[in-house]
Amino acid sequence: MATAKIVKKEKKVEAPKAVIPKASVYFAGIGRRKASISRVRIYDEKKETTGGGDAIVINDRKFKEYFPLAQLQEVILIPLRVLGEKNTFRVSVKVAGGGIRGQAEATQLGLARAIVKFNEKMRKALRDLGCLTRDSRIVERKKAGLRKARRAPQFSKR
Repeated sequence: MATAKIVKKEKKVEAPKAVIPKASVYFAGIGRRKASISRVRIYDEKKETTGGGDAIVINDRKFKEYFPLAQLQEVILIPLRVLGEKNTFRVSVKVAGGGIRGQAEATQLGLARAIVKFNEKMRKALRDLGCLTRDSRIVERKKAGLRKARRAPQFSKR
């Protein structure tokens, strides 16, 4: 006689789901530059320190920690300076790809686009500063028979 094994079926007990607080209202914008892509969200929450970049979080790091160069910090803060101090936001950014300069310029474009979604009246001021213009220059592809995109192999007579 064959003996049969009795297998008890265990019920999977799911952990109670975390209660997610009501999501804040945010305005999103996407910026691209070279190989960098930046997803920017501005939350309409009153923070008094946005002008200095304290309320800006980039890839879960503080703004000044992620972009330590003052020149890159200025590039990103241009769209916020157009708003002035009357409107302050909490800004969350996810940026990937490319180098640090491309990421900063992609973040600037994404931030400007998010501000336009928040307040359409800011479009002209941001457009005049060049913040809403996508810089489409990217690396040219390498061609066959060449060393780089345009660099030909060195010619030797002898």
